[in-house]
Formats: sequence, structure tokens, C-alpha cells
Amino acid sequence: MTTDLTKKEMAVTLTIGGKTVSIGAIAKGSGMIHPNMGTMLCFITTDVAIEKNLLERALKHAADYSFNRVSVDGDTSTNDFCMIMANGMAGNAEITTQDEDYATFLQALTDLCIHLARAIAADGEGATHLITCTVANAPDKQTAVAVAKSVISSSLVKSAIFGKDANWGRILCAAGYAGVSFDPNLVSISFISEAGEIAVCKNGRGLVFDEELATKVLTPHEIIIRIDMAQGVASGTCWGCDLTYDYVKINGDYRT
Repeated sequence: MTTDLTKKEMAVTLTIGGKTVSIGAIAKGSGMIHPNMGTMLCFITTDVAIEKNLLERALKHAADYSFNRVSVDGDTSTNDFCMIMANGMAGNAEITTQDEDYATFLQALTDLCIHLARAIAADGEGATHLITCTVANAPDKQTAVAVAKSVISSSLVKSAIFGKDANWGRILCAAGYAGVSFDPNLVSISFISEAGEIAVCKNGRGLVFDEELATKVLTPHEIIIRIDMAQGVASGTCWGCDLTYDYVKINGDYRT
């Protein structure tokens, strides 16, 4: 590990065709994280019997729902790598079509990758908070994911979370430059954590809220930003972290 502070690893077992199948993975990443080109490494192994093209399809799907939805600092690198190896030794009938067995394997692989992606975001250089942004009731999935990714990538939003500032204007601003079309006058925003929930914006307008409660909600490690677009039924979730003094110190002191 370079600037990583925590190990990122996970293993799961599932049943396919009456056989026990295992999937295990390790990942590395803490800074310069903004895939598709982030300093991230992930190695996945499994004993499932599956046709090569379907394995590749499953990995791409899993990565799109996990590693390609995280950002630590918006910076990129040439060292972005995720691979999966399957040896077929589980003894299940080989998966050759997108059937129920494929769906079972795909879900397990995606869940595993999301776990690792969240771990990378949570271990961002200097980070004190994991930020989860969930966009609900969007016109389509592309819009939902674009808005969520824009919010968790915003330096101003990241700084606000570090300062425990329930700054809904920065969130709406980041949504606005996400490159997708929506009506900001329909958008509502709330913050959620294990300490509770507080609504700060409704129909594009700020709400009067309790500042002490807001600080309490924004204190735990994981902060959820929920954006209700009220313009459809699609949803999307992305993950990031706050921007702290330590991030600047780590990268100000770093020498190649």
C-alpha cells in the first residue's frame, strides 16, 4: 500500500447449479481516484465455470456500478486496472447464457465490487467522511448517475462536508453542471446519517432548518446526500469523500 490506510478485501460464497461458488477480491486505491482513469488496482478471482465473454460482460457491469462511480479528488492516472480470473473448479455447469445462474453470479460480483469501491472512497487521502450521494426519481439512469457523480466530485461539496456545513446550494450547483437536463425547481435535498435526517431544500428553494441538528447529522463517518429530482423513476448512487487539510498536506509533501 502507498497512501492507503486500510486493507480492501472481500470474499463471498454463493450457490450456482447446486455447487458452492467462491469469489474473492483485493483492491488498492486512496488518491488520484476518479475512474475510468484513477490510480486503482483490483484483482478478483473465482472458481465459477463461465464462458469467457460472459465473464467479461459481468465484470464490466460490476465495474460500471461500483468503481466507475467513485471519486476521491477528481484527479486521474494511467494506472487504473481491474481484472477477474475464473478457473471453473467449482464444478457447476458452465454458464453460457444470461440465465438465472448468470444473474446470481452477476449480483454477487456487483455487490462485492460495490463494497470495495466504497472502501476506496472511505479511505481517500486525508478523508474523515465517506460521502454517498443517491439521486432518486430522475428522468433516466444516465441523469441520476451523472448528477450523483458530479456532486461527490465537487471540491466545494467535499469541503462543506468536512466543515459539517449543510450547504445545499453547492449540491444544487454541482448537479447543475453535471451536463444533463433537469428542472432545478423540482429538486429536493436532504442529509442522512446514523444520527438522523434533515431536509435542507425543497422544490429548488432552501428550507429553514436547525443548524445544531444539521451539525449532528453531518458528524458521523458516512454522510448520505439524498437528491429527489421528482422528474421520473430512475435512480443512481455514487461515492466520494470529504476534502480535508490532510489531503493538501499529503500531496504537498509527496515527491516522486
